[in-house]
Amino acid sequence: MGSQIAAHFANAGVPALLLDVTPEAAFTGLQRCKAMKPDPFFTADAAALITTGGFDDSLARIGTTDWVLEAIVERLDIKRDLLARVDAVRRPGSIVSSNTSGIPIGLLADGRSDDFRKHWLGTHFFNPPRYLHLLEVIPTPDTDPAVIEAVRSFADLHLGKGVVLAKDTPNFIGNHLALYGVMRMLDKVASGEFTIEEVDAITGPALGRPRSATFRTLDLAGVDILGHVVHNLHARLEDEEARRSFVLPPFVEQMLERGQVGEKAGRGFYKRVKGAGGESEILTLDPATLEYRPRKAARFPSLDAAQSIADVGERVRSLYHGKDRVGQFLRDTLGPTLLYTAQVTPRIAHAPADVDRVMRWGFGWDLGPFELIQALRLDTPPGAPTIVASPADQTRIVRKNAGASLVDMGDGVLRVDFHSKMNAIGADTIQMLQAGVQEAARNFAALVVGNEAANFTAGANLMLMLLEAQEENWDDLDLMVRAFQQATVGLRYASVPVVVAPAGLALGGGCEIVMHADRIQAAAETYIGLVEAGIGVIPAGGGTKEMTQRAADATLAGGDLLPAVQRAFESIGFAKVSTSAAQARQLGYLRGVDHVTMNRNRLLADAKARALQRVADGYRPPVTRTEVRVGGDAVLAPLKLGVHLAWRAGRISDHDALIGRTLATIMAGGLLPHPTVVSEQHLLDLEREAFLSLLGERKTQERIQHTLKTGKPLRN
Repeated sequence: MGSQIAAHFANAGVPALLLDVTPEAAFTGLQRCKAMKPDPFFTADAAALITTGGFDDSLARIGTTDWVLEAIVERLDIKRDLLARVDAVRRPGSIVSSNTSGIPIGLLADGRSDDFRKHWLGTHFFNPPRYLHLLEVIPTPDTDPAVIEAVRSFADLHLGKGVVLAKDTPNFIGNHLALYGVMRMLDKVASGEFTIEEVDAITGPALGRPRSATFRTLDLAGVDILGHVVHNLHARLEDEEARRSFVLPPFVEQMLERGQVGEKAGRGFYKRVKGAGGESEILTLDPATLEYRPRKAARFPSLDAAQSIADVGERVRSLYHGKDRVGQFLRDTLGPTLLYTAQVTPRIAHAPADVDRVMRWGFGWDLGPFELIQALRLDTPPGAPTIVASPADQTRIVRKNAGASLVDMGDGVLRVDFHSKMNAIGADTIQMLQAGVQEAARNFAALVVGNEAANFTAGANLMLMLLEAQEENWDDLDLMVRAFQQATVGLRYASVPVVVAPAGLALGGGCEIVMHADRIQAAAETYIGLVEAGIGVIPAGGGTKEMTQRAADATLAGGDLLPAVQRAFESIGFAKVSTSAAQARQLGYLRGVDHVTMNRNRLLADAKARALQRVADGYRPPVTRTEVRVGGDAVLAPLKLGVHLAWRAGRISDHDALIGRTLATIMAGGLLPHPTVVSEQHLLDLEREAFLSLLGERKTQERIQHTLKTGKPLRN
């Protein structure tokens, strides 16, 4: 955790000093961090902001730092010994915190100086710290309120964290409540009433929770961590009845003794092995024998039926009140968990809303415990906090269709909000993008394109494209592509500033929308790319044009276009997707003028502020590009040679080679004998014609069919 926390400070551009028991241990920890998947770093370059050292030879260096964050082994005596050494060398006024998941924060500071205790608090990052939004901040009675606010503000704005203040109680809020629910599920498995697979089938997306559900999540976190937290709660809780709720079943204690502690040991509740044909196979633990057996599919008709219920609260309510085994399981596990949460919240948290935030931000729940109590229409026990319903959304809808809405954000800013299934781009989306530009020009000062869904958009509606191609409706497809080009280019030349605010996936057509904004305000966790080559076509919503144009703009007048075009060609041809907004800048999808928001919850507000700033700066729309430098045969020949050599070496298929040659021709400006200038419309026409031609290829249609069926690309 120490190295991963340091990595995320580096992601925020903050230099970090990583210390361990020896310099070698710190260096090894950093190297291990660099090799982790998912990657703790936004880009490989960020690791350069971390330096390493050992406690004995480098501890004095913390005297120049602003924040000292302890993240060593979870033992009170060892932590206190180290903090005494920290107190002797730290700079007065510097913040000191512990990343402990459960040791009392106040107890750790016993015996420390007055200045230390004034600047001391708990900062519990959730693992992995780059990806999990939650940060529990635990002050003590001695903590200066200004220190609390400084940490809260920095973590929010610079680290992108959702900060919740917790009381200094055993395991704070998240681990305490989450583990209560896990214990009830373990009881069901220990009794033989439910299998591990059945519990995971019930407690995943059906309840609005991650696909890793319960036992896969425990394997990832570590069964040893589960044991540590449960033992800590049993030892430290004052209420005897509550203590009895935190006792591991014997089979889990035996797992700990045998080292079956999860993913890091290669075996936990699940075990991955190689099958007879060399393929990977996942086995499941038999709690009775602690041996592994083939997985058994969990079959619950009520879960299948509930998939059609889009609203999470309604879906959980239908399952909870069901008369089958799923309903009984939830009434025996979720019901007591919600009751326990309502009872202990006044002791561990400052408000019910904080509890909901903790479970959403730290554990990926769509609905927190109190939101679930409301959804299930349950009564809370006497003395439990009153639940106050959130005020109705006052956002004004200006116009709406099935794919998107125009939303008045206030202060003269209009927003295009996608809300189709998976935010797929179809005719409705395109229509509303065009309507947004027109409405903003008439009645608003600026336009924002963004939404609060997990993903901005995963791209065009592939099913619609495939059906039209199979029916050979080429005129209709041509009109569709022209309309999308007009919509994206229309964003660029709108009479008001357009700010696009992507987060999560922004792929294919989504990337093309992003790239045509006047300015981009991207969430730090934005995964953006032109992925069309993976389904056998090329970007045709202005994406190929835009990357060609950006390559030309990045080349000095009279300079060789090939290096910049080659990089852009590879980004498109290899369907490169950024793993962060920072990497999107390296790939050319974001420009120097584009900004990044670390905290996703602030993204739309930041985009609105950016749009208003562009208005205040005296925004003037750009003039339509009539001259774009292209390389002609000086670019086309080497690009086609590279494609040919890759094909000869067996690295790409015949169809890949066709796509590569087609893409090279567009990015060279067409079949031109020498470098020249062409219009933006010329490049748009080339990419549209190429897209339609490739869409007519049998192998392209096979790729699209395969992707729709499996969600994975096909190499044919």
